[in-house]
Amino acid sequence: MAGAQCCENAPTLNPSYGAGIVEDFGGLKTYISGPRDSKFAILLVADVFGFDAPNLRKLADKVGAAGFLVVVPDFLYGEPLVQNNPNKTVQAWLADHPTDKAAEDAKPVLEALRNKGVSKIGAAGFCWGAKIVVELAKHAHYIDAAVLFHPSFVTLDDIKEIKVPISILGAETDHSTPPELIKQFDEALKAKSEVDSFVKIYPGVAHGWAVRYKNDDEEAVKRAEEAHKVALDWFGKYIS
Repeated sequence: MAGAQCCENAPTLNPSYGAGIVEDFGGLKTYISGPRDSKFAILLVADVFGFDAPNLRKLADKVGAAGFLVVVPDFLYGEPLVQNNPNKTVQAWLADHPTDKAAEDAKPVLEALRNKGVSKIGAAGFCWGAKIVVELAKHAHYIDAAVLFHPSFVTLDDIKEIKVPISILGAETDHSTPPELIKQFDEALKAKSEVDSFVKIYPGVAHGWAVRYKNDDEEAVKRAEEAHKVALDWFGKYIS
């Protein structure tokens, strides 16, 4: 579930960051990177801080450089979570940004990719965004593979409904989705022989480590990049 860790280490948002461009796509303002004519696309779903986070865009550019068309929609409609906001609590913000609505908003984006000639689509979600990816992964026709980074709001029942290959990358220190729950996810997926899965709990890291690291912390950068490589390899296996 959501906890204080979901809101820690907030990035300094920068709407001009990245090698890609921002334009309307599938009805949403979207950061787009990678070759526009690629037949293979990756949807990245941000955490509560939204699509202007530099580390997220850096990852989008990395995935794009691997040959994928990458789309990072603004599912928050220009209203990322603001820490210690006296006018809106975290719970009020979450109520205004339900994950089920974002999952519905993702479907026109996926349709726009298909209409461009994309043949396979992967999706990766971070924290809040992981729940959106899980909802899409419950059906075989929206996406072809999924990756969850330090998920929030995802339940064991959700995992039991997964229909596409999925990789779940959890943190050793995570109050939102603790290692004990990640292990239950792993067991449930192993019981589904028809769905390929990879589950790992990263030692020495906390919730948010994959995108909320400090760039001057070499060890933190290394650990994030290790997880990024796992995700890229997963997509290389199934989105090709």
